[in-house]
Amino acid sequence: MAESRATVLQGTLDLLILKALSAGELHGLGVSRRIEQITRGTFSVQPGSLFPALHRLEEAGALSSSWQPSENNRRAKFYSLTKAGRRRLGDETAQWNRVALAIAHALET
Repeated sequence: MAESRATVLQGTLDLLILKALSAGELHGLGVSRRIEQITRGTFSVQPGSLFPALHRLEEAGALSSSWQPSENNRRAKFYSLTKAGRRRLGDETAQWNRVALAIAHALET
């Protein structure tokens, strides 16, 4: 039976990006690969969703960026979490855990 990929739920993309960057800086494609890795292949984020979210998080002060050569020696924009981004990751993780617990309780009834 083939595995199916899930659609990223509205509001979770930012959380997944922040979590992907919590281990260190990555370029856009690296963020996408890391999300796929940490979700064990469940989520695959397409560039049309990823790059606007990265830009939005950078504008909000959760990410900083710099241009650097990538692993294939091409110029790429690398993103990293700011202190505000780490706080936001903690806040959004706690909120997600509350929501997931509430959904689990609802499904048990």
